[in-house]
Amino acid sequence: MNILRHSGQSAIPPFVRQVFISLSWRNRVKHALMMIALAFSPAIHAEDNPYASSYQPQNQGNLHSLQANPEPQIFKGTRRDEDNIKMLENGYDLMGASSFESTEVPADLAVSHGRAIQADSILVYFKKAGNTTPSSKMEMIKEAAKTGKALTEKDMAVDPTKYRYYATYWAKLPPPVLGVHVIKLVPRKSDSTTTTEQVASSAGVRVIAVIHESAAEKGGVLRGDQLLAINKEKVEDAAQLSTLVRKYRGKTATLKLEREGEPLSLEVQL
Repeated sequence: MNILRHSGQSAIPPFVRQVFISLSWRNRVKHALMMIALAFSPAIHAEDNPYASSYQPQNQGNLHSLQANPEPQIFKGTRRDEDNIKMLENGYDLMGASSFESTEVPADLAVSHGRAIQADSILVYFKKAGNTTPSSKMEMIKEAAKTGKALTEKDMAVDPTKYRYYATYWAKLPPPVLGVHVIKLVPRKSDSTTTTEQVASSAGVRVIAVIHESAAEKGGVLRGDQLLAINKEKVEDAAQLSTLVRKYRGKTATLKLEREGEPLSLEVQL
């Protein structure tokens, strides 16, 4: 998978780099030794693991890996929105996410939580959070000298670097029948619309990702298409789409779509 820069790169901090999988045989050996060490290390309780304690499930169906005992792969994320689409296109679905601020946190804690919830892949994002730097301390000293304010040892101490962490957990889906991820769009309210007024939904559903090698991709469906109907039966939401896909499974179906405002019909083999 080349959608993300692999996390064995030297551009990331060592505490993350040490457990990310590399393609070289040396790092494979190191990774294997680390996995053995983890297997015999004391159990990590959820309250001691910020990835676990801050985790928020984002899937209603108790989503988890198809494997009995998955070993999650961990990657350094780059851009969340783009990464999310790439993961959907590659046949994964989002299980949930963790978000917290802390000093250096070992990446094996993210893997430990991934095992606990049976995730296949983990994307980790991190960046420096606001902290007191030596230069800011110098400014404080200068200001204290001007005003005659006394400084304490606590004032002079440089705070440890903190990071903002965000991790997403993903499970590989079984082969899809149609192979699209969709959302329901609603028209934006005008300034004259009151907050209590009901807003009518747009027709159909918007395709936000097309799974690679799926019936939808082979049939020509593109990200951004508006899916309106299957075999002349209207698609009003994601639930109805699932119902229609099951209904016509194993058959050739005609999809009615709009692409950039233009009507379009495609045939797909479900």
